[in-house]
Amino acid sequence: MIALIVLGPERLPTVARTLGALIGRMQRFVSGVKADMHAQAAATGLTGLQEDLRNAAEDLRSQVQGQVDEVNEALRAQEGELKALAAETAQPVADAHAEVGAALNEAVHDVSAVPVAPAADVDPQALIDAAHRDDDAPGAPPRDENQLDLFEPAAPAAATPSPEPSPRP
Repeated sequence: MIALIVLGPERLPTVARTLGALIGRMQRFVSGVKADMHAQAAATGLTGLQEDLRNAAEDLRSQVQGQVDEVNEALRAQEGELKALAAETAQPVADAHAEVGAALNEAVHDVSAVPVAPAADVDPQALIDAAHRDDDAPGAPPRDENQLDLFEPAAPAAATPSPEPSPRP
């Protein structure tokens, strides 16, 4: 009513339209601001979710790295124990090697001290006869008749005719 009295009936419809247009613009502006705020809130939520995922991935990576470090440490400890064991076993092997080498050197020295007759002076038949005499000695082990004697001449094989193969039917 005040507007009708102040503005009059001719201007009132124009002012009402202008006022309606301004109120519509203001409502659209407010709804746009609300939409922007909702979009920002959604983006912030996604960013928060993305940050949560990053944190979870980092936690998983650190746990896996911790376990890998534990395994590596266990392997290093086992490696140290194996090296210590190898060092412990290397000494007896080296001692045995030295003893065998000394025994071989002594045996070679003993063998080289034995006089050897030249090959031209050795009669092979005399060696064979000496071997047979040693077998018959009272301190020698009993002879096994089933064992092949390489020093005895082979018995002549009986000359028996071999049977001819029979023809096949």
